[in-house]
Amino acid sequence: MSDPQARRTDRSEEQGEETGTSYARTTRTTPTRYKDRASWERAEIHAVLDTAWVCHLGFVAAGGPVVLPTIFARVDDRLYIHGSTGSRPLRAAGGEGGLPVCVTVTQLDALVLTKSAFNHSVNFRSVVAHGIAEQVTDPEELTLALDALVDHAIPGRSKDCRPANPKELAKTAVIRLVLDEVSAKSRADGAHDDPEDMDLPYWSGVVPVSTVYGTPVPLPGTEPELPGYLRDFQPPGAPC
Repeated sequence: MSDPQARRTDRSEEQGEETGTSYARTTRTTPTRYKDRASWERAEIHAVLDTAWVCHLGFVAAGGPVVLPTIFARVDDRLYIHGSTGSRPLRAAGGEGGLPVCVTVTQLDALVLTKSAFNHSVNFRSVVAHGIAEQVTDPEELTLALDALVDHAIPGRSKDCRPANPKELAKTAVIRLVLDEVSAKSRADGAHDDPEDMDLPYWSGVVPVSTVYGTPVPLPGTEPELPGYLRDFQPPGAPC
């Protein structure tokens, strides 16, 4: 297999150099439609990843495409993706050369309704990342990754629960994808009706979508004081 660093260099030269504030543009991370909605800015990409809970992990197995939903967390320029030691992608990522993957994350912010069926749309924020995933085997990095996965859902939770024991760790695997070939795409706009449709008697506009958390419900029989990180918890980055 060719050197990953050499592949990154070739891609950078093809489309553009990576900078301190943005990732390099590549053929795979440059959309063919609505290019104006794309971004390679680190801050924008990280914001989408840090406020989402589920990613879709795509890879090829037995000659066909497979896409699996799973949880993840970002630490600097690394994505840690959770799985079982018995799962296909985790086993493949532990092999020599790792596993080529495509990871996608999408957040829905609004439904956009127009007078014509054709012009309906959604407001969204998304990230697509390509690369070679590798299984995390170093004990210190695995601990960091598992804590990050717990804290990604509820910040501060990893310090307020029992860590995994050796038996549980034997069933758990984490793969690492370095963020290198990655971009974001988004739409944050209103409804746009064609001029000839403006007089049609149909409603058009935007229906906002947001994540709402209910009141925590304790396990019956175990009702300690509600932790502070749950009392005031709100979904991070929720659109206004």
